[in-house]
Amino acid sequence: MTDFIEIAKRAKKASVKAQGLSAEVKNLGLVAVAKAIEENKEKIFEANKVDLEFAKELVDKGELTQSTFNRLKLDENKMRDMVQGIYDISKLEDPVNKTLLKRELDEGLVLHKVSCPIGVLGIIFEARPDVISQISALAIKSSNAVILKGGKESKNTNKTILEIINLVLATVDGFPDGLLSQVFSRDDVGEMLKADKYIDLIIPRGGNSLVKFIKENTKIPVLGHADGICHIFVDETADIELAKRVVIDAKTQYPSACNTVETLLIHKSFGGAEELLNAVKQTGVELIFSPESWHKEYSDLKLAVKYVEGVDEAIEHINEYGSGHTESILTENEDNAQKFMNLVDSAGVYHNVSTRFADGFRYGFGAEVGISTNKTHARGPVGIDGLVIYKYKLIGSGQIVKDYATGVKQFHHKDL
Repeated sequence: MTDFIEIAKRAKKASVKAQGLSAEVKNLGLVAVAKAIEENKEKIFEANKVDLEFAKELVDKGELTQSTFNRLKLDENKMRDMVQGIYDISKLEDPVNKTLLKRELDEGLVLHKVSCPIGVLGIIFEARPDVISQISALAIKSSNAVILKGGKESKNTNKTILEIINLVLATVDGFPDGLLSQVFSRDDVGEMLKADKYIDLIIPRGGNSLVKFIKENTKIPVLGHADGICHIFVDETADIELAKRVVIDAKTQYPSACNTVETLLIHKSFGGAEELLNAVKQTGVELIFSPESWHKEYSDLKLAVKYVEGVDEAIEHINEYGSGHTESILTENEDNAQKFMNLVDSAGVYHNVSTRFADGFRYGFGAEVGISTNKTHARGPVGIDGLVIYKYKLIGSGQIVKDYATGVKQFHHKDL
């Protein structure tokens, strides 16, 4: 039986030691990991094949959704992106120990605001075995320790990938033992949610029910999103060919993704509405016109459609029914575009592009730990910058507050 607290204690110790890792050592480790995953891809594919067979049985029993099954499969394209993502992370600037502010409070009394790791991350996710490599790489680069808990449907793939990563890191001088660990049982989830003494941040990657359960059952801060109800608003001045291309991509390129469009809002005066909807239907998408669909994340070839009076109604609808994930306006009217992007309250607001661009890899973050709809700390695709916080360092030479309270000395607050 897994001793979760022992794993958490090791992670806590490792997170402290990791703060002392140089950028050179971390990058050396990341490049070695990328090479090892590439060299062992057939081994990973074999493990994934076992998981897919098991997952297919779960789908047949109704215990796993088809969209979750789709996310589970690793292919050459996903493997290529997974490896490239690690290389990309190795090339990013080190996010740790960056000076964010330097202020002289008084002569010889200097305040520094410096970036630092969050500490220990607890990651709970469903399917998506590429999450293992993404989060491990981001944790290494940001000097955080991480405890991963994947779903039972991806156990073999997850185990194989993390074993490869840890074997490589063990050969790189300086990496602390216990920096990256993995647990597998449902009981471990309960233990993780109670381990606020050791874990600093929980990041769930999964459906609404998973995220909701985690938020309701832990004292640990949670970073993530429950729903991906994304919208596209087709304004009356939208170009019909652009609209067809963008909407079809946003719905069909990967229907299971959380950044897939779920509701299409169309201006009542848009002349190409019928042509647009026919083009979407021809790709196999089912169009749904009932208000009940406005709350739904289908993660499937289904699309809610609503006609609106204009940009103001579109903004109002999105802020009422959206999940704060990603929205796009298709228009040639620059004023409407700016209004939409300023007033829509979501982590991502786009103009004339597909919602599918909401992704850490596509943003140039190398990878992401997830997409956050939170309004504190980090929002949108969360890369390495979302995995650091900051501390204040004050350096002086014996100054005391009494001197300033009594007027003997005065602050002059000069930014350096």
